[in-house]
Amino acid sequence: MAAAIGLLSEDKFLCSICLDVFTDPVSTPCGHNFCKNCITEHWNINDSCQCPMCKEVFTSKPELRVNAFISEMVAQFRQTAQQEANSSSSEQQESKPGEVPCDVCTGTKLKALKSCLVCLVSYCETHLEPHLTASRLKRHQLIDPVENLEGRMCMTHDKPLELFCKTDQERVCMLCTVLNHKTHDVVPLKEEYERKKNELEDEIWPMIWERQHRIQEIKQSLSFSKERAGREIAEGFRVFTSLKESAERGLNELIKTIEEKQKTTQKRAEDSIKELEQEISELMKRRTEVEQLSLYENHLSLLQCFPALETALPTKDWTEVSVHPASYEGTVVRAVTQLEETLSKEMKKLIEAELKRVQQYEVDVTLDPDTANPYLILSDDGKQVNLGNVKKSLPDHPKRFSLNPCVLGKQSFSSGRFYFEVQVKGKTEWDFGVARESINRKEDIPLSPEDGYWTIWLRKRIKYKALNDPPVRLFLRSKPKKVGVFVDYEEGLVCFYDVDAVALIYSFTGCSFTEKLYPYFNPGLNDDGKNFAPLIISPVNHTEWLIFRL
Repeated sequence: MAAAIGLLSEDKFLCSICLDVFTDPVSTPCGHNFCKNCITEHWNINDSCQCPMCKEVFTSKPELRVNAFISEMVAQFRQTAQQEANSSSSEQQESKPGEVPCDVCTGTKLKALKSCLVCLVSYCETHLEPHLTASRLKRHQLIDPVENLEGRMCMTHDKPLELFCKTDQERVCMLCTVLNHKTHDVVPLKEEYERKKNELEDEIWPMIWERQHRIQEIKQSLSFSKERAGREIAEGFRVFTSLKESAERGLNELIKTIEEKQKTTQKRAEDSIKELEQEISELMKRRTEVEQLSLYENHLSLLQCFPALETALPTKDWTEVSVHPASYEGTVVRAVTQLEETLSKEMKKLIEAELKRVQQYEVDVTLDPDTANPYLILSDDGKQVNLGNVKKSLPDHPKRFSLNPCVLGKQSFSSGRFYFEVQVKGKTEWDFGVARESINRKEDIPLSPEDGYWTIWLRKRIKYKALNDPPVRLFLRSKPKKVGVFVDYEEGLVCFYDVDAVALIYSFTGCSFTEKLYPYFNPGLNDDGKNFAPLIISPVNHTEWLIFRL
């Protein structure tokens, strides 16, 4: 019997009303089989008792009894189908997190193979079988498994949302286009999906290309950085090797000089000792002769020999002869001074090369009149500023410095490197550098990194300071006439250079920049007319390097 059932397809055991396997199958007088509840409800809804299959009409409602034979065959079929399902499910994959599970499976949920937009159910391979074999289920719309199937159905008409209203930018069903969106521009959902997909791809590809291009730029920058690091290491090795060799030469020359001085002093001392010892030996010999004469000669003979003995005595006056220790004063100092000169030459070469590199980041800075204190006088080209004697009537702009005679540049910088030069020739006081955007412009605020300023200043003609935390007194070999300002935003570095002397004035290191930076200028007070010369933002003169090298 089981073998016979195995030869029958599932559609032989399906109720033509519910399209599912029979439950309590009953037979009508015309010989067709239905679920007992299905045929009963069908006849209760309709006025006449008609067979849904052959349309035969019965004058009275037939008495329905369960068909034992069909019922037994259905039970056997269910058992066989369950065994096959269990066997198949063991081969199928269990649903994993992120995968759509089968809604029909009890116990272990298998991975869904398809979702039905009519049934609003997701099916695994086993439970999908009726939709692939049953003629009425084949008409259902199957899609790749998705969650939230209810969200794909129209809440008003209970139909699949398979269209897209471009007018209202929403998904609609077929009935929506007839009722609520009759005059709207409606297209198939798939068509709109393809259009949006192409549109998104057209937008995404340039973004991908841009980022790929950026990756190449970063790689090139990294390669350049590695090459530069190698050059810097090589240059550092060369410089320090040269300094080491110079120091070793200086030390050797120092030792040689001291040893030669000591050798000369020692020879002089040894010669004097040798000569003294010879004279002592001669004196000892004469003393022995006098003693012998006193033993064997009379006094008259001794007196007669005395002039000859006296003439043979040494006559050198040793009271005027002395051997002083060699003088080493200034020997070490001169050696270190020579080393310092060598170091200064190397430093100048390094700073010259460094200044030349940072000047490549020159930017065109102009003064912002909206930030200028009312007492300041700005040139028409925005390149010069000095302090006037009359307060101008200007609007109280939020950016304007109200108390201190300061002004900012128009240009701001929030990344990368930049460099500009300021002429300070003829001035007795000034301060400038860079400042962050959020500085207090209405009160007298100390110039310090904590308050948003990275600056240096001149006061009373000769007093230079770097306004760090705390301020640092600067002792410069020469008075700068033109000062270069270099900023590396990412590196947190602000450097000031004496352009003409090719010297580093001061560096702020380890700075943390989180805002826009602006060039900052203060020409200082007039100092009784002695400081009336303006601060001038001057262009970099690259030809100076050629002249300097020649």
